[in-house]
Amino acid sequence: MRTTKCLLMAALLGVSAMGAGCVVAALGAGAAAGVGTYAFIKGELDTVEEVSLDRGWEATNDAVKDFEFTIKESAKDSMKAKLLVLEADKTEIRISLTADGEKRTKFGIRVGVFGDEAKSRLILEKIRKHY
Repeated sequence: MRTTKCLLMAALLGVSAMGAGCVVAALGAGAAAGVGTYAFIKGELDTVEEVSLDRGWEATNDAVKDFEFTIKESAKDSMKAKLLVLEADKTEIRISLTADGEKRTKFGIRVGVFGDEAKSRLILEKIRKHY
């Protein structure tokens, strides 16, 4: 019993040492297992969506146009796609798509160097409107 308490205390100390943002991300990671939910971990918003890679790519490009971002890099093949775009203030936004089956796609969105969850969610919602 004493060993169990020691292990539990060590685990709690380890989690608290990660910082509040990581704790929220760790709790959100369990929810990310479902399609359509997301996790914000280490500055990147990650989600798996019920959409083909091709349709997700089209929706992402449509959302980028809606936001009037400048496209710096764009690449796509049958399994992966990525966009590097710039906001008006030159903040870089990286959007990656990876096929996760025929009708599922994993999206990753990072705003700036450290990430911005609110902007990442806004971009994801705009992409979803274009499916």
